[in-house]
Amino acid sequence: MRDALIKALTANESAFGIELSDAARERLADYYAILTEHNARLHLVAPCPPEEFATRHVLESLTLLKHLPDGAAFADIGSGGGLPAMPCLLVRDDLRARLIESKEKKAVFLRTAASCLQLTGRIEVIANQFSETEPGETSFVTCRALDKFGERLQRLIKWSVGRPLFFFGGEQLGGQLADLGLQTTAELMPLSERRYLFVTSPV
Repeated sequence: MRDALIKALTANESAFGIELSDAARERLADYYAILTEHNARLHLVAPCPPEEFATRHVLESLTLLKHLPDGAAFADIGSGGGLPAMPCLLVRDDLRARLIESKEKKAVFLRTAASCLQLTGRIEVIANQFSETEPGETSFVTCRALDKFGERLQRLIKWSVGRPLFFFGGEQLGGQLADLGLQTTAELMPLSERRYLFVTSPV
């Protein structure tokens, strides 16, 4: 499975405008191995073959990189299995992230993975609801999956005041953002007809 993931990353990264080093692919494969080991028990991501994990989860997450300047710190809301934050941190060692995950068992996984992947100096894991903590010293906010997202969207926008937001989702999410009057750019994901990265201007 590890070799299949690396092969899929190599075959598809150019479609995403990404160029990975061999070392970066190996680190991403380490992350995949750790997540796979814990996934059956914690339901971190929907089960999928390594080829789909490479494109749908890893490479999609890495589309954030072109929006993050050198030395950027960002908050990842509802981080779950560490997406999109961990792939970004594994590829760029100048980034820092605050991972906010309300489910304690998933937060424990994030700390374990951060330790195994030697990311502890650049990751802060917070086991709490985002509304019960603060963005801290972060300049951007990301969100790829959040329970009851529609109900919490407006609160999340207020919580991240002054920071650009990066949302991953489909056209329905785009409609919700438009209904709130947000200035948003939608970037269609490579190899997809329905998934987007929505980039909102700070409010």
